[in-house]
Amino acid sequence: MRHVVPFTELGRRDVGRVGGKNASLGELTNRLGVAGIRVPPGFATTAGAYQELLAAGDLRRQVEAQIDQLHEGAPLDEVGAAIRSLFLSQPLPAPLRDAVLVAYEKLAEETGRETPEVAVRSSATAEDLPEASFAGQQETYLNVRGTEELFRACTRCYASLFTDRAIDYRERMGYGHLDVALSIGVQLMVRSDLAGAGVAFTLDPESGFPDVIVVSAAWGLGETVVSGRVDPDEYTVFKPSMKDPALAPVIDVRTGTKRLKTVYADTGLTRTVDTPDSERNQRVLDDSEVRTLADWAAAVEEHYGCPMDLEWVKDGLTGELWIVQARPETVQSRRHTTTLSRCRLTVTPAEPMVTGIAVGEAIGRGPVVALDAPVDLDRFPRGGVLVTGVTDPDWEPVMKRAAAIVTDHGGRTSHAAIVSRELGVPAVVGTGDGTRILGHGLAVTVSCAEGENGRVYEGLLPYEETLTDLAELPATRTRVMLNLADPSAAFRWWRLPADGVGLARLEFIVAHQVKVHPMALLHPERLDAHDRHVIERLTEGYLDRGRYFVDRLAHGIARIAASRWPAQVVVRTSDFKTNEYAKLLGGRPFEPEEANPMIGWRGASRYYSDGYREGFALECRALRRVRDEMGLTNVVVMIPFCRTLGEADQVLAVMAEEGLVRGENGLRVYAMAEIPANIILAEEFAARFDGFSIGSNDLTQLTLGVDRDSEALAHVFDERDPAVVRSIALLAARAHAAGRPVGLCGQRPSDDPDFTAILVDAGLDSISVAPDSFASVKRHVARAEAKPGSSPGEGE
Repeated sequence: MRHVVPFTELGRRDVGRVGGKNASLGELTNRLGVAGIRVPPGFATTAGAYQELLAAGDLRRQVEAQIDQLHEGAPLDEVGAAIRSLFLSQPLPAPLRDAVLVAYEKLAEETGRETPEVAVRSSATAEDLPEASFAGQQETYLNVRGTEELFRACTRCYASLFTDRAIDYRERMGYGHLDVALSIGVQLMVRSDLAGAGVAFTLDPESGFPDVIVVSAAWGLGETVVSGRVDPDEYTVFKPSMKDPALAPVIDVRTGTKRLKTVYADTGLTRTVDTPDSERNQRVLDDSEVRTLADWAAAVEEHYGCPMDLEWVKDGLTGELWIVQARPETVQSRRHTTTLSRCRLTVTPAEPMVTGIAVGEAIGRGPVVALDAPVDLDRFPRGGVLVTGVTDPDWEPVMKRAAAIVTDHGGRTSHAAIVSRELGVPAVVGTGDGTRILGHGLAVTVSCAEGENGRVYEGLLPYEETLTDLAELPATRTRVMLNLADPSAAFRWWRLPADGVGLARLEFIVAHQVKVHPMALLHPERLDAHDRHVIERLTEGYLDRGRYFVDRLAHGIARIAASRWPAQVVVRTSDFKTNEYAKLLGGRPFEPEEANPMIGWRGASRYYSDGYREGFALECRALRRVRDEMGLTNVVVMIPFCRTLGEADQVLAVMAEEGLVRGENGLRVYAMAEIPANIILAEEFAARFDGFSIGSNDLTQLTLGVDRDSEALAHVFDERDPAVVRSIALLAARAHAAGRPVGLCGQRPSDDPDFTAILVDAGLDSISVAPDSFASVKRHVARAEAKPGSSPGEGE
C-alpha cells in the first residue's frame, strides 16, 4: 500500500483514494497545465494510510463507541472532544511518517529550500462532490515548516475529521462517520501573505446566474476571505465577452474595506493584523489579473462540466497567480431552476436598523439572539435571529436552527454566506455594526428580498412568498420585458423568460452608486468646502473624477445588460428633474429653482445645453464603454422628454461627438413617447429614432393637462382616458408604417388587465413591467392575444 502519492500522479478518479480536494489538485496539475493554470506542487496521504491509523491502538473501536454514545443522546461537544483526544494521543504509524518525510524532503530538493513552508489541508473522501459540500468541515494549517511541525499538523488534520461541525454535517447528510476517510494534502506555500488571495465562482453565487465569473480578493492569505473576517474586493467578469481578446470583460468592480489580513507569524504559523490604510481602498487585483483568473476558472468549469468554486493566491515575490483548490459548486447547481420563489414584504417598512450584503432571496424574522461564540443547541431557540461578528465552521449546528443570520463582517464568499445559502437561511453579512445596534431579544425582520442590499427592520413584518412555475408561463406574440433600475438586483431575475429589458433607468445608478452630481465632479471650484471634502473622500484614488462617474455608471449598466444578454436592453439616459438633481451631492450650484420642474429643464433639453453638456458627455462615455469595450452591444440608448425635432437632431449630434453614432456597431437609439408632440410628429421622429417607448404617466399628464401628483385631480388622471388610448393607437400605427417598434413601460399593465388588453389591441410590440409583475402580465397578455381580432405588432 502507498501511504503518499504526489499530485502529479493523481486525477479526479482518485476521490476514494485521496479525497475530493487532493484528487482535484491532481487533475488540475496533470490535465489543465496546458491552459496555463499553475498549481503549487505537493503530495497527498492516502485513505489507506488513514485506515492504517484507525487500526492502530484499537482506535476504530473506541471511535465507534463514542458515536454509539452520540446516538444514545450524549452531547455532541463531549463526543467530538473525546474522539479528537483519541486521535491527538495516537502516534502516526511509522510507515506513514517515513513516507511523509521522504515526500517532504523531495519537495525541499525540488524547490531548493531546506525546510519549505507548506499548507497542510484535510481532504475527505466524501468531500467536494456535486451533491454535497464538505468545504470548511476539516482544518487547514498554513506556513507549516519542518518535519516535526508537519507531523503535528497531520495529526491535527486527522483529528479535525471529528470536529463538532463535521460530525453534525455527516449526521445531517446521512454519511457514516467511519465510511468517510481522510487524506492530507501537503502543498508548497505561495507567498500570498505579501500580496493577496481569494476565491472565484464560475457563476453568480447568490442568484446562480451562469454567464459571469465572480472573483473575490483580499490582502494576505486567503483565510480571511473564506472565514468572512474581511469584506473583500469583488470583480465580476462577463463570460461571453471573454471570447474576444479585444474586449474588456470585467463588467463590475467593488472595492471592499479589507480591514484585516493574515500573514506569516515570526515564531508560529500565521497571525492576523490590521491592514494598512494605504491598502484598504486599493484594489488587490488589476483587470488583467482578474481576466487571467477568469480564463482559468472558465477552463476548469469546461473541463469538469459543472459550475466550480476555486481558491487562488498571488505570490508577492514573483507576482504570479496560482490555483490552490477547486471544487464543484453545490448550492446553485442543486436548485430547481424551473420554479421561481419570491418573497416580498406586504407593508412599507420604516428605515432599516442595519444594512449589509443580502445572502439568499428570502425573508426571516424572530427574536435577536446575540452571541459572541457558539453555544449548546439547547441554549439557542429554534427560529431565533443569530447576530454575531463573524462565523466559522464551529457555528454551523447553531446556524441551521436560525430563522435568519446577521454578521458584522464578511462578503458574499464568507463562511456565513456559503453556509447560509446551503441551509436556505436568509443572511445579511458585512453590516459593520449589527451586533451594536440589534439588541438581544429584539423582534426583527431580516429581508434579503430587495436586491443585493440586505436589510434588518424592527418588528415582525408581514410578508408573502409566491412560487411560479416558469415552464407553465404561456408564449406570447407581444414581447413582455422587464423594468430594471437596481444593477445589484439584475442577476436575481435571470431565470424569468423575459424578452429583454424595456427600461433601465440611469437615475437609480447615479443616485445610489455614483451619489454625486456629475457637474460637481467636473467643477469642484463651484462647491462649498463641505461638499468638496465629501466628494474627495468618495472619489479617493481617482485623479480624474469624471472617470469615477464613468466607472460607476458603466458597471451598473453592464450588470443590467449582462443579465439579459443577448436580448435587447433599453437604457434611458438620465431623466432627473432639476429639484431631484439638486439633491445629489454637490448638485445645488448647478440647478435652477423651477416653479414646475415636471415640465422644466429635463431630458433632452439638458444634453446639449451649456449647463449639462459635460455631464451628458460622461453618460455617453459610460454607454460607449459598455457597448464598445465590454462588448454588450445589446444596449439600446433611449432619449427621454424630447420635445421637438430640433432637440432630437441636437442630442443625436452631441452623442455622435462623444462616439455614440446611431447605426455604428449596431447602435440603436429610441425616443420616449411621453409628449403629445411625439404622437403628432410620429413620422418625423421615426425618421430620427429607431423605436419608441411610451411613458404612459407623462403622456397622460400632458395630454389631459393634469399634475399626476395632485390629490385634488387624482380622479381625472386616467391612462385609459380615450384621448390617451387614441394617442397610443395613433403612435403604434404611424411608427409601424415607418417600420419602427413601439413599446410601453409602466406600472399600469401590472395593475390593470383591461389596460393590458388595450395595449395588445393597439398592436404594441412590447410591454415592460416590474419583475415581480412579470408572470401575471405575461398571462394577461396571452389572454388578450387569444381574443378574436387582437392586433399583432408590426414593428421590427
